[in-house]
Amino acid sequence: MFKKILIANRGEIALRIIRTCKEMGIKTVAVYSTADRDSLHVRFADEAVCIGKPQSSDSYLNIPHIMAAAEITNADAIHPGYGFLAENARFAEICSEHGIKFIGPTADMIRKMGDKMTAKETMIAAGVPVIPGSGGLLQSMDEARKLAKEMTYPIILKATAGGGGKGMRVVWEESELENAYNMAKNEARAAFNNDGIYMEKFVEEPRHIEIQVAGDQYGKVCHLSERDCSIQRRHQKLVEESPSPFMTPELREKMGEAAIKAAAAINYESVGTIEFLVDKHRNFYFMEMNTRIQVEHGVTEEVINFDLIKEQIKIAAGIPISGKNYIPQMHAIECRINAEDPHNDFRPSPGKITVLHTPGGHGVRVDSHIYAGYVIPPYYDSMVAKIITIAQTREEAINTMERALSEFVIEGVKTTIPFHQQLMRNEDFRQGNFTTKFTESFKIE
Repeated sequence: MFKKILIANRGEIALRIIRTCKEMGIKTVAVYSTADRDSLHVRFADEAVCIGKPQSSDSYLNIPHIMAAAEITNADAIHPGYGFLAENARFAEICSEHGIKFIGPTADMIRKMGDKMTAKETMIAAGVPVIPGSGGLLQSMDEARKLAKEMTYPIILKATAGGGGKGMRVVWEESELENAYNMAKNEARAAFNNDGIYMEKFVEEPRHIEIQVAGDQYGKVCHLSERDCSIQRRHQKLVEESPSPFMTPELREKMGEAAIKAAAAINYESVGTIEFLVDKHRNFYFMEMNTRIQVEHGVTEEVINFDLIKEQIKIAAGIPISGKNYIPQMHAIECRINAEDPHNDFRPSPGKITVLHTPGGHGVRVDSHIYAGYVIPPYYDSMVAKIITIAQTREEAINTMERALSEFVIEGVKTTIPFHQQLMRNEDFRQGNFTTKFTESFKIE
C-alpha cells in the first residue's frame, strides 16, 4: 500500500480524499495556490506545498510544479480528484515516468475515452448501443446537409474535443444547419483548439443516466448501479440521485451489462463512469466515459455503503476487486450548492462567508470545505458544498432534503439553496417527471 499520497486538487474533493487516506493510515500532501492558503484541505493534510498563483494555469494545472511538490515530499502516488488534471493523459504519463503512481487509469485508457469520436468507435466495436451519427468527423457543409437529411431532423452537432456544452448545437430544420455548423466549429476551435465536429441524431425527452463502474489490474470489471443526473442547467449537473425514478430492474441489468462491456473494451483500471442518454421508450445510448471519480460519487456510496475513493486507492495499489455488481439498497439525492445567484441568471458570487450553519441529523451528509470566515475565491468552480440525503424511499429522501436545505445557512454570498428548495417542492420533480430539459422552463420565484 502507498505510504504518502499527494492530492493534485483543491477544496471539497481534496478534503474528501484526505479523509479516506487518514482512515487507511496513508500520509497526505496538499498542494495549494496562494488564493487557497486558508483552505481546509491545506489545514488537514499532513504536509502542504504552495504551487503557484491563483490562476489554475499557474497552480492546479501546472504539472512541473505539482511534480516538484511530489518529489520534495517523497509522495509515492498522486490522486487527481476530478477536474483540473484528472483526465489529462500526459499528466498520467509523467507520473509514470517519475515512478509515481497515478491513482486512476493509464494514459492510453484516458486517451481512448477522451476523444469522443474514438470513444464512440470503441463502443460500437464492443457492442454498446450508441446514438446514430456521422461515424466520423464532418468534412464539409455538403456532407453535413446530406447526413442530416438521411438521419431526419432534429440532429445535434458536437465538438469531438468538447465538454461543458461548448461546440454543441441542436438543429431542428435544414434552414438552421449552415449557421449552426459554422458556430459549432468556431466555438470548438476557440475552446479546445480543435474545430472537429460530428453529427448525431438528437434524442428527444432524454434522461441522463450514468453507471458507476470499477475495474482492476487483472481484467475484472463490475458495475455499482446507476445515478440519474437529468436535472441540469446548460449541461451542468445540479441534482443527482440513485436509484433513478425512471429505472426498472430490466433496464438496470441491460445498462449495467453495457457499462461493463464499455469498460472491459479498454481493459479499464480504476473507478469510472459510463454516461448514457435514455429516451422516453427506455432505449439507451452511450454518451461518454468519465475516467475519474465523479462529483456525485457520494450518492452511490450512500446507497450501496461503499467507499469509492478507498476502492480507487486499492485498485491503484494492485488489490483485486470483488467483481460483484451492486444494486441500490436505499434512496439518495444530492444537491450541489454553488456560490451563485439563482435570481440573477446564476451569476457567480465569490466573497467572504460571514455566517455558516450546516445541516445535520439522520440521513444527511454534507461534503464541503467552507467555514465561517472563509473567502470563496473567484478563480475556480463555484461549488461550495454537496448535500446528500439518504432514506428508505425517494419521497422520504426528498422530504429530508427539504428539511436539510431549510437548515443550511450561508450568509455573505448568494447561493443556489433557494433554487433547490423550490425544486424539492415541485410536483413534477417529486413525481419523477423530468428530462434534461426540465430547468429550461423552471422559473425561480
